[in-house]
Amino acid sequence: MRVIPNRKPTFLVLLILACCSLPLLIKAQEKSPAKKRVGEGIWHEYPAAQVSRGRIQFRKTCGFCHGPNANGGSVGPDLMSSAVVRDDHHGNLIGKVIRTGFPGKGMPHFNLSSAQIMDIVAFLRYRLNEVDLRSPERVSANYALSKLLVGNAKAGKAFFNGAGKCSSCHSLTGDLKGIAKKIPPAELQADLLYPSNAHATATVTTSSGRQYTGRIRLLTRYDVAIVDSAGWYRSWPRHSVKVQVHDPLAAHRKLLFKFTDTEMHNVFAYLETLK
Repeated sequence: MRVIPNRKPTFLVLLILACCSLPLLIKAQEKSPAKKRVGEGIWHEYPAAQVSRGRIQFRKTCGFCHGPNANGGSVGPDLMSSAVVRDDHHGNLIGKVIRTGFPGKGMPHFNLSSAQIMDIVAFLRYRLNEVDLRSPERVSANYALSKLLVGNAKAGKAFFNGAGKCSSCHSLTGDLKGIAKKIPPAELQADLLYPSNAHATATVTTSSGRQYTGRIRLLTRYDVAIVDSAGWYRSWPRHSVKVQVHDPLAAHRKLLFKFTDTEMHNVFAYLETLK
């Protein structure tokens, strides 16, 4: 006859230990930060409610320049490729830009509360994670030159001075002097096609004949707004004024439809010789 030992005491001890450990496990999980796993979707670095508030605040404060989703607008650059956004840590970089602006580049400062700024930070970081999830192979500014330098510099120089008519606007002793030392290769290649530091301006003539010139902040069928050299924001209904636009990128836009891949790589190779 087999004797079956009484396991009730052992079972009770295990049950008590499990009940005591469960609250500690739950608390530890609540404290540990959420991490993105492959296939799990967008990493929520900040609470969803804060991201939603930030989306609204961003569109009210920044969307007219940088676009409603921070991908760039009519006059503002794409913030998804901005080092300020990518290197930000809990608002240390984004907050500074919002509070001080970039006066020399036409960006004003904004008097927002710390909470409003952090809402914008939450939205921008969410958008960054969203964009990177869709484009995981995004090229960084430090992308190896050897992988980009596939063109012929001599052919690029010929195109620059000939068919491309680049030399009619750009100077090797002026704006392009030492350009290869000033701008990382990946950024230079992008700027070759569509310069990020060139901004459209407009001269607005009122019904009284008075003229105002400044960087375009808004230009639609119904409204025009500029920031003049003194930093004043001025706007008018489009039907009440005459508007003359000065677009330094007009030639680049036309060239985009003519550039072949070979020509683009050749010109880039030539620009990389300008050290």
